[in-house]
Amino acid sequence: MSQKNPGFLSLYEIEGTVNFDQNPAFLNPNVCPRFQEGLSSFKNWLVEETNKRSSKTIYKFGDGDYYFLKKIPAGSASPGKRAIGKPYEELKNHHEFVEGVCKNDLIAVEIYNTHYFVDLFPGVGVNIPAEYGYGLVSNRWLTKNFAGKIGLIGASEKLNLIRNLMKKQEYQEFLGLNDFNDYISIPQKFACDNLEEVEKEVAKQLENSNNETRIFLVGIGHVKSGLLHRLKKYKNAIFYDVGSGIDALAGIVDFNRPYMGAWTNYRLRDFDYGKIDFLQYVPDLSKEIWI
Repeated sequence: MSQKNPGFLSLYEIEGTVNFDQNPAFLNPNVCPRFQEGLSSFKNWLVEETNKRSSKTIYKFGDGDYYFLKKIPAGSASPGKRAIGKPYEELKNHHEFVEGVCKNDLIAVEIYNTHYFVDLFPGVGVNIPAEYGYGLVSNRWLTKNFAGKIGLIGASEKLNLIRNLMKKQEYQEFLGLNDFNDYISIPQKFACDNLEEVEKEVAKQLENSNNETRIFLVGIGHVKSGLLHRLKKYKNAIFYDVGSGIDALAGIVDFNRPYMGAWTNYRLRDFDYGKIDFLQYVPDLSKEIWI
């Protein structure tokens, strides 16, 4: 057992993180026996591809995506809650979301959710664990290693929050960079209702983005299924879907999310949080720093 992460095997450690996820998969070495080897290879791949100015997309699949792609009104996939504002029967292009998933270059799935992916896409291989993205945001490997080359794509309100956080030297030092190169925004709610319009708006922003940006961390909810694979048409960069990792950067992630147990939520005293769509955040004053 891991001492830092009680309840699961050291096989599933990611340096600089603590994982409070108690899923029994983390007790089984056969679920992902090459977890460590794969993590090392993936990090090397990211560095190589960004140096080459490659254009690749990494799609993260979770149970919420399963519900959305199966038209099951549960959680974030419920019409009127976050991703979709209309009933599924009125979303005439839903097939574009389903078909878009496997058009990405890499598929990332949580090690205990592969059965959902196999049910939807039998015969399609999973490339990497989604846990890599959570861990590499949480230990700041991504922000430190790609400082000066990294941008964000996410909900406009959350990006505005991150932009304000990045004005604080303390937060810059925490993440290991002075600022993100770009803040590419989408609507916070109901982005799936008009995929084509969202694509046009993102395309404009990408075409005007910083020439030095080589990698984008992406957290755009279920619209990613139809949108993510299209982004490389507009920018030679790596588009890495890190999901709730964007919430972490915004200082509003729940510490029970995978690999977020050692994260510190930085909060702004002079910011109105009333417009922020909190995912599953339960405040924990012991792990918050107000600046």
